[in-house]
Amino acid sequence: MNTPANSLSADWGVGIDAGGTQTRWCVMDRSGDIVSEGAVRGLSALMLGSESGKALLANSLAEIATAVGQSIETVVRGVMSVHAGFTGVDGSSVTLTRLLSDAFGVFESSVTVSGDIEIAHAAAFAPGEGYLIYAGTGSIAAFVDEHGGLHRAGGRGVLLDDAGGGYWIAREALRHIWRAEDEQPNAWRASPMAVALFEQLGGSQWSASREFFYTKDRGEIGRLALSVAKSAEQDPIALNILQRAGEELARLAHCLLRRFGTRPVALAGRAAALHPVIAQSMRDALPSDIEFRISTQPAHHAAARMALARPIAQSPTVLS
Repeated sequence: MNTPANSLSADWGVGIDAGGTQTRWCVMDRSGDIVSEGAVRGLSALMLGSESGKALLANSLAEIATAVGQSIETVVRGVMSVHAGFTGVDGSSVTLTRLLSDAFGVFESSVTVSGDIEIAHAAAFAPGEGYLIYAGTGSIAAFVDEHGGLHRAGGRGVLLDDAGGGYWIAREALRHIWRAEDEQPNAWRASPMAVALFEQLGGSQWSASREFFYTKDRGEIGRLALSVAKSAEQDPIALNILQRAGEELARLAHCLLRRFGTRPVALAGRAAALHPVIAQSMRDALPSDIEFRISTQPAHHAAARMALARPIAQSPTVLS
């Protein structure tokens, strides 16, 4: 049972980074040490649009909360706060806050929610310091200014754009493969990229591609980009797609550079790490005087720090 505590500072910060492909979480203590961490399936705020999606979201959060509770119980009981970054969130979300509050058994005042790009930016830069380009299932650029205001470019969703992300890479690859099949049936046999993708799809028939692409969620489709990257050393088409992905990510950086001036640029996200050519082609497409780096700091760790840094406005709760 949860009972009020007097302290306005949390003993434990729970950070959650919910993306289309994977949702990572961690527990951080007050000294900044990671107590435990793990991952569950990809989650998105867009799941709130259906009852089945909302139920799956609630079940996944309960799974995380159970693992978090077990890890804290093995050390010591204490006051907990939660910060979660979700893809598909602009600002905060009352519904997600309530779902997290219910899952973790804490008051809503102990929970904060933001977009996943905000925690990714916090992992790479202090406010006002630089621009983050994030390539996961989708793609987006973000700048958090000195006053904490979030400015973005891209991130319009995989159906509309999100060029350079995993979904886009997979779609570009399948588009090329099936156009080649239109021109010359069985052309796929001479394409290492097509062979790798069809193996992942479960067959070379159009029906296999159609069923996968039009029935799977965007995170599963984004994982097809792994096969594109795997074949890049043997297939020039795959390599070209990855090069163009880097150029598309550079375009997002250019948007922020034009709007807010010269600052360092960092690239992050699972799709960005698929193959070195993505980062290299992005670097080549940026001005030579721009500082560029790969951000490897985990976003869910940044979310946990954000949870710990924020005072709990009302009485927090004690795990018991």
